Amino acid sequence: MEREMKLTIVAATGGIGRQALELAVAAGHDVTAVVRDPKKLSQAVRVVAVDLLAPDPVALECSVKGADAVLSGLGAASKSDAGVASQGTRAIVQAMKETGVRRIVVVSAAPVSTVPSPGRPTPPKHDPGDGFFMRNFLSPLTKAALRNTYADLALMEDVLRDSGLDWTVVRPPRLTDKPLTGTYRTAYGGTSGAASSFHALTSPISCSACSRSPRRSSRPSESLTDAGSAVAFLGKFRSRPTPGCKFYPLHR
Repeated sequence: MEREMKLTIVAATGGIGRQALELAVAAGHDVTAVVRDPKKLSQAVRVVAVDLLAPDPVALECSVKGADAVLSGLGAASKSDAGVASQGTRAIVQAMKETGVRRIVVVSAAPVSTVPSPGRPTPPKHDPGDGFFMRNFLSPLTKAALRNTYADLALMEDVLRDSGLDWTVVRPPRLTDKPLTGTYRTAYGGTSGAASSFHALTSPISCSACSRSPRRSSRPSESLTDAGSAVAFLGKFRSRPTPGCKFYPLHR
């Protein structure tokens, strides 16, 4: 049985963050949720309210202090959230450095592998995992429609690449919100060509994935651990809030 983890989950009311939070709570981990609006949460966890478009450094430091790992599903949900992934991640990275936290896992998107950014000005023109239809039709249309979102995620990856932290970027091809199948296809340096559910994306994030210190990498797949891993989060919730932080304890 894997050891208990102390986790900070950012954007815990989003599609990805919500699933990660539910799995962590169900397994009994020590969880702090970072959200904009605490009223949107129903889980009985510690909550730190932070608007990551205008983050409070002190609140963020409180939320990550003592964490074994930070898990982030941060991303723009509307046009008003433009830039939140890069801005918020930059603030999270700074808070982690201030508090000595090393491990962070974030979710990006498969098309970002071909999106230029200041830190990566000449990415590959095509993803090696794309087929003819994806490469010539669907991918160009998707990138045009979500240009600003992908540009923001590319900047987010730059922030992590330059952070000096132990980081992992997951780039799922597509999220469907369908039930968990327990079967994963993974790829490094390209897409697996498979759609993923929110459940499939979060369930393989095991304690070992958060606690180990792998080489810094960008993994364009839905799985952070071995494909056969069925264990999501294991442990027991029993930690105390950090003194001086504004937590919102919620009850079922």
